[in-house]
Amino acid sequence: MIGNRLEGPNGSIIRSMKSPRALLRLSLFVSTLLAAACGRGGDREGIETIRITAIPDQNTTELAEKYAVVADYLSEHLGVPFEYVPTVDYGASVELFRNGDVHLAWFGGLTGVQARAAVPGARAIAQGRNDSHFRSDFIVDTDTGIEPSESFPMALEGLSFTFGSPSSTSGRLMPEYWIRKETGNSPEEFFGNENHYSGSHDKTAKLVEAGTYDVGALNFLVYDRMVEEGNLDPARCAKVWTTPPYPDYNWTAHPILDERHGPGFIDRLQETLVSIEDPAVLEALQRPEGLIPARNEDYRPIEEVARDFGFLE
Repeated sequence: MIGNRLEGPNGSIIRSMKSPRALLRLSLFVSTLLAAACGRGGDREGIETIRITAIPDQNTTELAEKYAVVADYLSEHLGVPFEYVPTVDYGASVELFRNGDVHLAWFGGLTGVQARAAVPGARAIAQGRNDSHFRSDFIVDTDTGIEPSESFPMALEGLSFTFGSPSSTSGRLMPEYWIRKETGNSPEEFFGNENHYSGSHDKTAKLVEAGTYDVGALNFLVYDRMVEEGNLDPARCAKVWTTPPYPDYNWTAHPILDERHGPGFIDRLQETLVSIEDPAVLEALQRPEGLIPARNEDYRPIEEVARDFGFLE
């Protein structure tokens, strides 16, 4: 015990004992210890914490705060302790899932396909209502003088350009797909430079706003939100083209969940996710419109592009 904090499994800290959700997490943790110590609970003896993660496509500190809210909600509604585990990059998220170190992950389209290919039986179970028809924005430093266009703006040729993460669906895979499709060239050939990667969508936007790069590609929701919140100046960083839609983000569940928590647990988890109505939780998920069921088959188009580009074995 450290002041009003309790040291939990894996060094986790349950804070603010005045919070109902924190009290619930404390109760779940204590119940788990008692069940393990006393040998009670049948198949639920020694309930194991379900660890969740999310690809670090934006500010990692903010993501940790948001997904702690999601973990609390799932703990409360499923009666099993959930804990958020941050990751350093997209590849690490997939690797944690592959190794069974996390059991539920918010992936992009590409990382979800990679994770499910690495773990037979893994299931995409939920997505935002807009994630089945997601899009990428191409943005420019307005000093380039390039105007918005309904067709791919060939005037981008020869300018400096950055993707987001190398494994991002909306910040790399699909922008590269459309560059190749519309120009007949690879990004390196079209822009005349080696590929650059900012690491995240918000960083792409800020680098273009600062004039570090002339052009960038990113998640359309991030661009819109940054402008709406006053964190990006559209007079300095403007949207010039938006891709056609494609399937993207998803919650993917590890098959170990049914093994540890009983057959049908993943179905219960799916139902809990798609039934979320709490505005605070939906805001934490950055999906205020809510979630809907998802299936592995929904991401077949991403899988095909990933194989063509060598992202899958």
